[in-house]
Amino acid sequence: MATFGSPIDGSATRMTIDMKYYRRYILHIVVFLILFNVAFITPVFSIKTFASSSSKEPMISLQEIIDQSSPGASIVLESGTYQGPVIMNKKLSIRGDGSVTLLNNSQESAIAIHSNGVTLQGINIQHNTDGESSAIEVTADEVTLDNLNIHTRGYGIKLRDANRGIIQNNDIKWFIPKGAEAGKRGNGIDLYNSHDNQIEYNEISYLRDGIYLEKSRNTVVNENKLFHLRYGIHCMYVDGSHVTNNEGEYNITGAMVMGVTNVVVSGNSFLKQSENVHAQGILLYDVHKSSIERNIVEGNRVGIYMEGSSENQLRDNAVLRNFIGIQLKGAEGNQFHSNAFIANVIEAEAIDSKDNEMKGNYWDSFQGLDLNQDGTSDIPYVINPFYQNLISRNSAYQLFFQSPGMTFLSDMFTSDREHWSADSSPLMKLNATTPMETAEKDGTVMVTGWMLLFVSIIIIIYMGVLRS
Repeated sequence: MATFGSPIDGSATRMTIDMKYYRRYILHIVVFLILFNVAFITPVFSIKTFASSSSKEPMISLQEIIDQSSPGASIVLESGTYQGPVIMNKKLSIRGDGSVTLLNNSQESAIAIHSNGVTLQGINIQHNTDGESSAIEVTADEVTLDNLNIHTRGYGIKLRDANRGIIQNNDIKWFIPKGAEAGKRGNGIDLYNSHDNQIEYNEISYLRDGIYLEKSRNTVVNENKLFHLRYGIHCMYVDGSHVTNNEGEYNITGAMVMGVTNVVVSGNSFLKQSENVHAQGILLYDVHKSSIERNIVEGNRVGIYMEGSSENQLRDNAVLRNFIGIQLKGAEGNQFHSNAFIANVIEAEAIDSKDNEMKGNYWDSFQGLDLNQDGTSDIPYVINPFYQNLISRNSAYQLFFQSPGMTFLSDMFTSDREHWSADSSPLMKLNATTPMETAEKDGTVMVTGWMLLFVSIIIIIYMGVLRS
């Protein structure tokens, strides 16, 4: 017995040691993959920290430097912390390299620009005062604000009667990400009666409205990123303006466009506006003779909401996975062509909306019939207003959404059918030119999925080894 027991015990000991190292090796792999996923896959909002008012580092008076400079001078600031507030009454160019911080604890705006042609670039601005004051206030023309990093308790950038300015490459955030309610914060970029300005490549988050435009004609709002706001872009009376190629996520409304004529809303992506009962991807109210094209609205409560609007063109928009794809109320004489409505809970709702031309849109919930093989259905897609009319009178009926009884009643309702909104020739197949999610986003999701699958397999194997 002793002769056979020794080798068996030694083999068991070696197996125990090997299993110990094996478990440790597997555990290291799992930890590495999780850390890799957090570091490189999961998106985060980074907040840079600036010098605080309690810092012992002596602050430099930026106002003295400005006062001692000649008009037209170009000032390159050395690294350090400068004291605000500052008033600029002469044309100057002030630049930093990203290591320059302007600290403002007063009730006034951190920088007030009253002279035409001023340039600010590469400066961190910490504005510690709430209320109506702002990090930068501009009341002059042809001002350039470039590559600024702004933390504010009030507003970020205000323009008042300021024309032909350039606001680009700026990062604007609420001072504390989880502070006051969004409605009590200031706006990121706020324009009033300021025309022909360019607002491009900015990132704005955790404020009230990201970009607010009022009575500011011919404004270009392009390639901005807008997160965790009330309204990503809020436009009122901005005729002739362009809202293009912007990205908005986790806002109440991606773009609210009101009281405008001859405006272009194109190439934007508004995703995941769904946490509020009034959330929409794009809201169009009192909009006329404008173009809304090639936008992506996905995962919102309402993809596109249009009310009191006429003579607009909505073309080549992708309306994906929203609770309600498109909702029309009092919208007349608009054209809806080549839009794609995919995987929405409710594709469309329309009340009091007539004389709209719907043609050649794709509705994935619609089963058409194409007898002549021209790619469009010979049967129109009709938007039944029964449910929307019912809940507008008594919202409690929303509890019966898509119930068998509600579906039956909706199918039975045919009153005034000739005035219902309808797509006369819906597409049988999705148009290849319709914009969808970018390949970059799809690739990120795919990589994340594969990584999680691999980690799951490793954990299952590891747990199986432990049990054995």
